[in-house]
Amino acid sequence: MASPKLATLALAVLLAATVVAPPAAVRAAMSCSTVYSTLMPCLPFVQMGGAMPPQPCCGGIRSLLAQADNTPDRRTICGCLKNVANGANGSGTYISRAAALPSKCGVSLPYKISTNVNCNTIN
Repeated sequence: MASPKLATLALAVLLAATVVAPPAAVRAAMSCSTVYSTLMPCLPFVQMGGAMPPQPCCGGIRSLLAQADNTPDRRTICGCLKNVANGANGSGTYISRAAALPSKCGVSLPYKISTNVNCNTIN
């Protein structure tokens, strides 16, 4: 069984992708605990795979995307997901599954989900 940290990593990577073009200087209201709890329904898919992620997972991704309406929030989400991904060294399977979540949920992201994403370039 995969560690919760590893599974959360994959979810985190996925949400890093929820960063879309925003307005500039606004304080981030998003927190990592919000990101993680919103994406928790995605954990079974990231850990075990499957044809489609559960609807609450896709709903969570869409919700975070809608809430990330400014650069600081988008960068916060990215950072939260990247922290989890970096804590899951050698978890290529989880990262691949997390990276597949946006397309499986019908969400378009402006960048590739990766542990190497530079969150400071997200606007």
